[in-house]
Amino acid sequence: MKTFVPAPVLEAGRCGLFLLQMLGALRPGRDLFTAVLQQTFLVGARSLVIIMICGFFVGMVLALQSINALQQFGAADQVSLLVGKSLFRELGPVLTALLFAGRAGTSIAAEIGLMKATSQIDAMELMAIDPVREVALPRFLAGVISVPLLTAMFNALAILGAVVFAIGVVGLDAGVFWTKLQTGVYFGEDFLGGVWKSLVFGGLVSLVAVWYGFSARPTGAGVGTATTNTVVVSSVLVLVFDFIMTSFLS
Repeated sequence: MKTFVPAPVLEAGRCGLFLLQMLGALRPGRDLFTAVLQQTFLVGARSLVIIMICGFFVGMVLALQSINALQQFGAADQVSLLVGKSLFRELGPVLTALLFAGRAGTSIAAEIGLMKATSQIDAMELMAIDPVREVALPRFLAGVISVPLLTAMFNALAILGAVVFAIGVVGLDAGVFWTKLQTGVYFGEDFLGGVWKSLVFGGLVSLVAVWYGFSARPTGAGVGTATTNTVVVSSVLVLVFDFIMTSFLS
């Protein structure tokens, strides 16, 4: 009697085995370090502009909405506390991961899918070169490294946006703004919690991207489907894991 296994479960299992295969191919060395550094520039540094722009305006919008809500209770001076906790705990890691999935995740999946469609992956295997170690592993590690750094930049620009609006536009006292932020945002509970989330999100997005790139059908339509699946699946996983991690870290 055959047992029916849902397709998403099979896909998750294959993706998990692919992760174990990548980790098994991990051999620290100069070549791997150079490849990871190059991919970190390609997927991380080239995502910096959109991260900075989005972070700045997210901070301004968050400050605007927070002040409008807090003024009803006479607590507009608490805006920096609300903005800081929202950014470090939730918005910073989540929005950065979603932007990274749309900017870098699609690029990774499309690049690997195109390599497969043009038989470059098969050529590497014929030359006894492990494509998982040479192609997938550097991109995966680069994503794990890049997302926490991009999250830090996103948070910094969001705080700057909040400062520009709250102090420069609304006219809140700068000393009160910074004092509330420094005394209300905790290093272990807020900052480190966001760092752990960004590490997990970076690994999720990068794993999904390289997996769909390697599993793409070697056609133009297959590469397009892999790119679309990367954005959809990684975005959903980021939100699901955000809820799970928030439940345990709170």
